[in-house]
Amino acid sequence: MSEAVVMQRTQRAGIAHLEVFRGSEAVGAGFLAKSDLRGDRVVRLFRDVYTWAETSITHELRARAAALALPPGAVVTGRSAATVRGAPVCWTDDPVHVVAPLELRIGRRSGVLLRRTALRPDEYGPWGDGLIASPLRMALDLLLGRPLPDSVADLDQVLKAGLIDRHLLTASLRSRRDNGIVVARQAEQLATGIADSIPESQVRVHLVLAGLDPVAQHWIEVDGEQVAQVDFAFPARKVAVEYDGGWRNNEMWALNHDRTRLNRIQAAGWDVVFVTAALLRQPRKMIAEVRGALAR
Repeated sequence: MSEAVVMQRTQRAGIAHLEVFRGSEAVGAGFLAKSDLRGDRVVRLFRDVYTWAETSITHELRARAAALALPPGAVVTGRSAATVRGAPVCWTDDPVHVVAPLELRIGRRSGVLLRRTALRPDEYGPWGDGLIASPLRMALDLLLGRPLPDSVADLDQVLKAGLIDRHLLTASLRSRRDNGIVVARQAEQLATGIADSIPESQVRVHLVLAGLDPVAQHWIEVDGEQVAQVDFAFPARKVAVEYDGGWRNNEMWALNHDRTRLNRIQAAGWDVVFVTAALLRQPRKMIAEVRGALAR
């Protein structure tokens, strides 16, 4: 058996066990025909990068596929790196966040959110077929050039997952001069690392920016008994603010699902403002409803 045949068989066996692979390599090894790339055996993730049809597609898988599809030197970072590292801030189909050095020739492509910037060698490391940002670089890219509620919400989840040292991040932001660094520092100061969900963090940031100062994760007591833990509270005014959406992890304390607790809280003089996903998209209206409850 010739060496070429052995190498081809080895390559075939390797492709069979890969979750993401180049279609051109699979065809070149004789493992797939060109027609297979248009059939139901595989799913195309990026140009010339595929996965098997039976593979469960996650954002991490798409990030791995992007790393394979992009030229050497591109770095998976920001929200995608956070999701890979254990803070699931991305949905499956969200664009893969990537930074690339200024000198790298790379075209923009569908499914990838690309930003060019200067990169130091200590800001990334090997990951699969590509590169992934270090925790500090990942956190920096979460904060730069993004709306304040979004960047704070993502950083909250990263801090909660223990992916970054808060003191190192603060020091790093203080020493940098990137475009947008002032807002990035503000986002770091606003982050708490205790929010249960991204929308919950976004609600808090809007409240704080409006000059309101709610108490997070507050337990409401009625007749000496802890009745419910609410996302935010203004205890002196007996006003609670709850995010009412599909992100909640602890449904037993969700007031919108427990009318008995809600009735007891309201009977004790508390007013509860429920913030839906639709209302969160209208922050001015949301703030007006909270202010209205506080005024009552």
